[in-house]
Amino acid sequence: MSRARCFPAVVGRKPTVLILGSLPGVASLKLRQYYGHRQNQFWELVGNALDEDLRSLPYERRLRRLKARGVALWDVVAEARRPGSLDSAIRDESHNKIAELIARIRPRAIFLNGQKAAAAFRRCAPGIPATVLPSSSPAN
Repeated sequence: MSRARCFPAVVGRKPTVLILGSLPGVASLKLRQYYGHRQNQFWELVGNALDEDLRSLPYERRLRRLKARGVALWDVVAEARRPGSLDSAIRDESHNKIAELIARIRPRAIFLNGQKAAAAFRRCAPGIPATVLPSSSPAN
């Protein structure tokens, strides 16, 4: 079983919000896009929060819009073994340097997309306050 790796962080000039997921699933890895599975609700949810139709935009424009609106995006898990796309199947994980990113960008709010992202975040950035959201994944 090969190791899945996350994508680079999406960070604009002055992010005020940081959204952290767990690790891209199979569809996202294949497309090389954050939240690439067509049934994942991430782009619709964030678009609603920003009052923008992000889902209908090409992927690169979505990322530009996030940056323009002060939203940074990354995953807590840097790489792991995982058959399929379920967070519950993640094994032998290593974490991104989340605490360093937070110290550098100093976001006003941190949101964690799902329980796996929250559990991994607590291990690699203990004591840093963040809001846990329900997962946007169709598997949950």
